[in-house]
Amino acid sequence: MAKDNLNKVFLSASIPYPDRDKKFYDTADIVSIRDSVRALATVVIPKAHLIWGGHPSITPLIRFVMDRMNIDLKKHITLYQSQFFEEYFPPDNFAFENIVLTEKRNNRDESLALMRSKLINENDFKVGIFIGGMEGINDEYVMFKEKHPNALILPIASTGAAAKILYENQQQGFDIRLKNDYAYMALFRDLLHDYI
Repeated sequence: MAKDNLNKVFLSASIPYPDRDKKFYDTADIVSIRDSVRALATVVIPKAHLIWGGHPSITPLIRFVMDRMNIDLKKHITLYQSQFFEEYFPPDNFAFENIVLTEKRNNRDESLALMRSKLINENDFKVGIFIGGMEGINDEYVMFKEKHPNALILPIASTGAAAKILYENQQQGFDIRLKNDYAYMALFRDLLHDYI
């Protein structure tokens, strides 16, 4: 795991599957999920440390951005991944030097819970960003908020799915732009200006 003095940004994101809970898939805006992840990586990676739990729909997007940057990125990205999914790792995983593999447990749920716990508890995050997603985003949100109560939390509601539900269910008055602003590059530059 990289040790550095860069501010750490947590990303919780995925593209919902059609065969899972319909409440996530039916509201998901797949183009917005992809666009927002790419914009976030573009804004965060050069200035801060982006950390996420590997999801096969998200890791290739971050690699796409990383491959187009001409800077040493080792201190700027860390991918957490559970060994439970090792046989399904996308080739993109191996493009990242900082990979934290968490041990396989009895089943998928226990393995994911361990990975999420380590990811959220081992890092001092300044920001948590939630994009698209399914039930895992809810789990990560609860854990993140408890461990990092002073961090900036941004559920990108315009991407739909779990992020939209998080935005709508919270009473803390999130910025309306999270719901209706699709100019993600400018949005992240503005909202993260004081955090990265």
